[in-house]
Amino acid sequence: MAITLDDKEILKIADKTMPKYCLCDHCLGRIFAKIDTGLTNKKRGQLIRDGLNKSKKTEVKDCWLCSGLCNEIPHFANLIFESLKDYDYDTFLVGTKVDEDILAREHELFEFTGSDHSESIKTELNREIGKILEKKLKKEVDFEKPTIMAVIDTAFDVVNLQISSLFIYGRYKKFKRGIPQTRWFCKICRGKGCKRCGYTGKLYDSSVEELIAKRFLDEVKGNEESFHGCGREDIDVKMLGNGRPFVLEIKNPIIRKLSLSKLEKDINSKNEDVIEVNSLRFSDKDEVARLKSSEPRKVYRVVFKSKNPINSEKLKKVALSLRDTKIGQFTPSRVAHRRANMVREKHIYYCSIEAIDGSMATLTLETESGTYIKELVSGDDGRTKPNISEMIGTPCEVTELDVIKIKGE
Repeated sequence: MAITLDDKEILKIADKTMPKYCLCDHCLGRIFAKIDTGLTNKKRGQLIRDGLNKSKKTEVKDCWLCSGLCNEIPHFANLIFESLKDYDYDTFLVGTKVDEDILAREHELFEFTGSDHSESIKTELNREIGKILEKKLKKEVDFEKPTIMAVIDTAFDVVNLQISSLFIYGRYKKFKRGIPQTRWFCKICRGKGCKRCGYTGKLYDSSVEELIAKRFLDEVKGNEESFHGCGREDIDVKMLGNGRPFVLEIKNPIIRKLSLSKLEKDINSKNEDVIEVNSLRFSDKDEVARLKSSEPRKVYRVVFKSKNPINSEKLKKVALSLRDTKIGQFTPSRVAHRRANMVREKHIYYCSIEAIDGSMATLTLETESGTYIKELVSGDDGRTKPNISEMIGTPCEVTELDVIKIKGE
C-alpha cells in the first residue's frame, strides 16, 4: 500500500523531521493524522517510512516523543474496563491525562514541522483506547452526553470516573405540616453539627427531600443528591391534590436500572400519612430547567380567622370582586431578607367561599404562580393591595393553608 494523497508535502516534512527526532510509527503518523482517513497513525507512519525508503524503525519504547506510551494503550483499556465493572451505563467516553514533559515535546515537534495536519497524542490515546473498549464492553462511545467518562492518568495508572447524574421525575404530596421541602441546614454550624442543632447540622429532623431521596440513594448507591422542586410550599402548608412536580438528581450512581414502581410503593409505605410520591419516571437535566422556569397556576384552600365576626354578605362580595383581577404585592416582610424589594403584580383567577363560621372562613383560590396567599389575606401592613382584611374591614390571619392543585407545569 502506498501513500495516495499529497506525497510530496508529506515526504518533505517527514524527511526533515526524522533525522532530528527518533519517532515511533504512531508519533510519525500523527504529524499527518488529518490528511487521510481510514488509517491508524501507526499504519500511516509505516507508509511514510516506506515512501522515504527508511527501513530503520524506531521502537515505541525508544520514541523521543512518547517514550513507550503508545504501547500502553491495551493496558490502559484494561484498567478502564476493570474500573467500570460495577457500574450500570449505556454509553462511555475516554479521556487521558498525559505527562507534561510528553506534551512539551509534542509541542516542540509540531512547531518544528509546521504541519497543519497534526493531532495530539491525547486524541490518539482516547480514540484507540475507546475502540478497544467498544468491542470489549459492547457499548458505544458518546462524545456528547456519555453516561460515564473514564479519565486515565497515564503517568500513575489511575482511572477517575465522571458519572452522569441519574434524574427521576415525580410528584409529591405532603400530608403533615411542619416539614420543609428541602433540608434546612443549621445557620450556626452550616450543616457541620453543633450544640444549637443537637449535632444534626439541621434545623428540622426531616424534609420531603430526605424522605424521598434516602430510598433512592440506598438503591442506586449514589453518594449525593439534589432536589429540584417546581416551586415550594411553606413549611406549615400541606401539598395535596395531584402533588408538586419535582426532579430528584442522584450524583455518582452505581446502579441505574431501577423498578420505579417498586420504589414508589416502598417510599409511600414507609412514609404513610406524611408524604406520598406518584408518577415516577426517568428524566434528564433539561427537565430540571423546564421545572425551574415553569409558572403553573395553583389552587389553594385557605382557612383564616378575623378579629371580629365575619359579615357573610361582605365576604361574598369580596370573593366576587377578586375573581379575574390583579393584585400588587410588595415583597412580604417574612421573606424580605432573601428576596429583592419590589412590587410583584399577580393574577387572581378565581375565589370562592367554602364555609363561614363566626370569625372563621374557608376560601378556595386559584392564583398565578408566586402569589403570597397569607399576605393576600392579612395585607401584611399594606404591602399587598388589595387584600381581604382591608376589603372586609377587619384584620384577618391565615390559620391553615393547603395547596390542593398545581395546574400543569
